[in-house]
Amino acid sequence: MKKTEIQDKLKYIAQNIDGENFIYDFLLSFGLSKTTITRLKKGDYNLSKKEGELFYKGKIFFKIEKSDDLLHTIDEISKDEKIARQKPRFLFVTDFEKGVAIDTKKSLNKVFDLKDLGELEQVDFFLPLSGAEIYRVSNNNKADRDAAYKLGELYDLLVKENPEWVEKGSHHLNLFLSRLLFCFFAEDTGIFDTKNVFTEAMVNNTKPDGSDMHEFLDALFTKLDSNPDKKITFPDYLSGFPYVNGGLFRDTIECPKFSKKARQMLIDAGELEWADINPDIFGSMIQAVADPEERNNLGMHYTSVINILKLIKPLFLDELYEEFEKNKDNARELNKLLVRMSKIKFFDPACGSGNFLIITYKELRNLEIQIIKQLLDLGENRLFFTEISLTQFYGIEIKDFAHEMAILSLWLAEHQMNQVFETELLDFGQSKPILPLKEAGNIVAGNAARMDWENVCQKNDGDEIYIIGNPPYLGSRNQDPEQKSDLELVFKKDYKSLDYVSIWFYKGAKYIEGINAQLALVSTNSVCQGEQIVLTWQRILNDKVEIGFAYQSFKWTNNAKGNAGVTVIIVGLRNVSAKPKLLFTDAVAKESKNINPYLLDAPNVFVTGNVKSISNLPLMIYGNMPLEGGFLRFSEEEKKEVFQFYGIEKFIRKVIGGEEFLKGQNRYCFWIEDDELKEALQFDEIKKRIALVENFRINGGEVARTLSKRSHQFRYRHMPRQQQFIIPCTSSESRDYIPIGVFEKNYVSLNSVQSVYDAEPWLFGVLHSKMHMVWVDAVGGKLETRYRYSAKLCYNTFPFPTLNEKQKESITQYVFSVLDERAKFPEKTMAWLYNPETMPSGLKQAHHELDLAIERIYRLAPFNSDEERLAYLFKLYEEMTTKENLFAKEKKTRKKK
Repeated sequence: MKKTEIQDKLKYIAQNIDGENFIYDFLLSFGLSKTTITRLKKGDYNLSKKEGELFYKGKIFFKIEKSDDLLHTIDEISKDEKIARQKPRFLFVTDFEKGVAIDTKKSLNKVFDLKDLGELEQVDFFLPLSGAEIYRVSNNNKADRDAAYKLGELYDLLVKENPEWVEKGSHHLNLFLSRLLFCFFAEDTGIFDTKNVFTEAMVNNTKPDGSDMHEFLDALFTKLDSNPDKKITFPDYLSGFPYVNGGLFRDTIECPKFSKKARQMLIDAGELEWADINPDIFGSMIQAVADPEERNNLGMHYTSVINILKLIKPLFLDELYEEFEKNKDNARELNKLLVRMSKIKFFDPACGSGNFLIITYKELRNLEIQIIKQLLDLGENRLFFTEISLTQFYGIEIKDFAHEMAILSLWLAEHQMNQVFETELLDFGQSKPILPLKEAGNIVAGNAARMDWENVCQKNDGDEIYIIGNPPYLGSRNQDPEQKSDLELVFKKDYKSLDYVSIWFYKGAKYIEGINAQLALVSTNSVCQGEQIVLTWQRILNDKVEIGFAYQSFKWTNNAKGNAGVTVIIVGLRNVSAKPKLLFTDAVAKESKNINPYLLDAPNVFVTGNVKSISNLPLMIYGNMPLEGGFLRFSEEEKKEVFQFYGIEKFIRKVIGGEEFLKGQNRYCFWIEDDELKEALQFDEIKKRIALVENFRINGGEVARTLSKRSHQFRYRHMPRQQQFIIPCTSSESRDYIPIGVFEKNYVSLNSVQSVYDAEPWLFGVLHSKMHMVWVDAVGGKLETRYRYSAKLCYNTFPFPTLNEKQKESITQYVFSVLDERAKFPEKTMAWLYNPETMPSGLKQAHHELDLAIERIYRLAPFNSDEERLAYLFKLYEEMTTKENLFAKEKKTRKKK
């Protein structure tokens, strides 16, 4: 079928969506026979029996998904081994408004509005369904893994057989490996004129035992760096190799000696199909080659295109496409857009092997092709050259090998996109020859934390600059002395608890201030939580710089097997502007009045941890820290043996920590007062355990050693007079409420919970309310995405009005209703009771009524959303802390007088 026929049919489908028959009409558009469609409808050919799914072996897996996160759905489908075994060419998910698809053969991703199904780019993408193919750059990382494994084995062998070569340093080894990669790629992709010229020259002109392989490579590398004007004489078998230049072969290095086995491994590597490798993936995967321990996780060493698009689309790519769409019928404006694109600078100050720069380069080149196609449609029948240059791309990388790979990968990406350019534009597109190589971007080796970024990417009048990337995270406890020194150099003071990534946000904000530049970085979500808010963001957000867009927490994953991913956020910074601010939650964008450092649509309030409650609530402290190696505690099973000793139960108490409380587990401890020690030591079991604790503490750290003289007791000992409320320090984010417990005075709370001793029941209601939950979710720290509750940040900062006695009595009644509903399920755990899927309806209703009662304390008008609740709480926090600060200043002034 002709593309125009397919396009017309898809346009009709897009304008007349029939949910029940959509996929069948879609497949008919690409020329599938009516007989095949009939068999699919009957289910004969449909491998899926689930409603809303169609699975045609070797062709397509289609799913109707009523979800806000189609990207997540298709990501899960792509990891399903049962689906992968049937090798569908396409995965396609839609909610009939958006479409998300993956070409599994080429690992190309497509996200589009379903109304645009008939646009040429969608036709081209799905064209293989008709039996035709359009050349695209492949993202099939199997080829990359195969090549990486081969090179990894060769690298190990060369290192083992050449100890003196290894002593020359890592830069020497890295440059050698980069040159091999280039030669393999060049002979398979047309950079060298003759296919397989490198591998065949190796085989035909070196001895089988490998003894002269180093001489061959030395001569070849020299030839590749020799300008023909120099008239240097080389062996005839090197005459087919061109002048490469570009710095890749400029430095003289000594090649390693090869054994017979090493020679054969190099030949085997040459026989792989290097045209299939992907610079955006392979560059980062190959970084693992030099580390044998990382070799088994090669698939982990790249960032998926979909995730990189999450950053670059709202930063600049969406706006460029909007300009394209707006001016589709205006050739003059389209040409201006091409000129603009050719001048934008892209800067990754922690570029690794160049993933972000490479994907950005490819996306820019793809848009350029679309614009030129549109210009051709408008009648501009002339020869087009790409105006997008690698010199627009800047990077800093501290690791030598990653630095070399970034430079090499950009060259390879340029060559691949030149091929796409010429294929797509046929007689109207021509690429400049790749050889001799030009300098590949402006990739600098060095420590971005210490370098002046303007020396790498200069800021000139009229420049448009975008800073992008995925800098190193490293919480304060995981930083080495050099990284601590980097933080001190940048921040001068109050730096010891900062996340390492804060350097990039801070330096990036200073860089973009006052110029036509923006920044967007990926970071672990910890930088927008807890104490990091004050430490980091008070230094960045001001009347000049603001958050322009942000993604709330999500998993940063790729398609590698077993990759659990890390929980991250994306934050985009810009100069203060009237343009819309976009806040992404589960990939759905919402326009916001302001995005604060908690990544919420709320004012820029900085909640600082307090040592006491700003609302004069009772004191909350950690439960008792044991610091005894586990020897004073024991399980339900161990208790049976302990109880064999008559009278020993006097010294036993139940412990309650987060796990015990949530999972209903019974655990115990020995609890011995000083005046009971002599009596307790009469029991051999206690005597033995105290001796073990003493040994543990003597051989422990400095703090532990100071406790060795009272090894019969926990480090901390706090007990209530009557009862205690406990809150787990860590709790699942899926719960609507963090479960809170009420326990008698004989329970020993552990330091995995926060405790309030002998408080009145109304406080339980305050802590168990939705108002408190939205506050904890916003200002508390997170462990991955789980709630992390602390008295300092969550409890002491919580703004709550002062209650009168009548209000306390009213709330107490709602508290008893919640406890009564819990008591109806004595056999169930707190985890079960507060799981949204299993939470009893009576308990839900009791909590709902408690929520309304607490909210009436704040105001009579009901809150309509959590966003409204938070906005109210932030405003109240600001009022209360401002008043408290003024009071403190007045008190200080009176004291001085």
